[in-house]
Amino acid sequence: MRFLLVAILIAASGWSGYWFVGQNGLSRAFETWFEARRAEGWVAETSDITVQGFPNRFDTGFSDIALADPATGLAWEAEFFQILALSYQPNHVIAVWPDQQLIATPQEKFRIESRDMRASLRIAPDTRLAPERATLTAEFLQVTPEARPDEPTALTSLTLAAERQVEAEYRLGLSAEGLTLAAPWQARLDPQGRLPRQISGLHADLTVRFDRIWDRSAVEDARPQPTEIKVKLADAKWGQLHLQAAGAVKVTPEGWPEGDITLKARNWRDILQIAAQTGAVPESMLGTLENGLSLMAQMSGNPETLDVPLTFRNGRILLGLIPIGPAPILRLR
Repeated sequence: MRFLLVAILIAASGWSGYWFVGQNGLSRAFETWFEARRAEGWVAETSDITVQGFPNRFDTGFSDIALADPATGLAWEAEFFQILALSYQPNHVIAVWPDQQLIATPQEKFRIESRDMRASLRIAPDTRLAPERATLTAEFLQVTPEARPDEPTALTSLTLAAERQVEAEYRLGLSAEGLTLAAPWQARLDPQGRLPRQISGLHADLTVRFDRIWDRSAVEDARPQPTEIKVKLADAKWGQLHLQAAGAVKVTPEGWPEGDITLKARNWRDILQIAAQTGAVPESMLGTLENGLSLMAQMSGNPETLDVPLTFRNGRILLGLIPIGPAPILRLR
């Protein structure tokens, strides 16, 4: 019995020593990271860094955190931020955000309000801290331009998931419910008020290959850039409108997509009208497009459902054989 008691005391002392060494190491590592960012010209401030959770957790908390990257003009501020981990599994962490945050871009500042916004993150056990699997969820999310507080965009729920497949290839998933657009966008997309206030669902399953893996250098240096995007299925429903997409594109070093995405649209005439109202389709081309797409829909057997390739080529977008505008540049700041 005495031997067992001694063994327990030795084990407890060893574990306590491990925890306190780990606590000190985490605190110093984060302080060093903030100092390194400031040396590079960042704004990198926090009023306090705490590591708690003895004996089985390393729960790191940051108070009054502010980060700003001068190279991209992106900035983030929050009253607090937490990184939670089990002390015996430190490469699996939970990140917790406050109910209110501020994100700034070179163009505008946005207030972010959420409920229970958190992410589960499994990181490769090395110094690069490359995420292997991540899931972000929020029960409610609202984004409001600081200069236009009466124009919020909100979601009733959000789930984002990412998993590294091989090398720098990631499978990504999106599920967003109850999207309520800002009033100006709602009026622009649906000027006659025929559609519901909320877009009922947005879902996507895709695979993206980047030019290098996502790791700590993606924050400290530069973002990896997409080189190939494969859309297994993207699905959006808004009232009686239903749009699906699948296909693949390569992305050139300049950021231009090259390839084909097949669109399947139900009640496609209403979708075409919305595209014209937003400027995605020039008004001068509306009649020609509608006539051509109507013929394609009739050939498929259902005049209300349209299957048509959306082609990205030489910096342009073609709907079928009809050019409809410039392609987006897919570059991450």
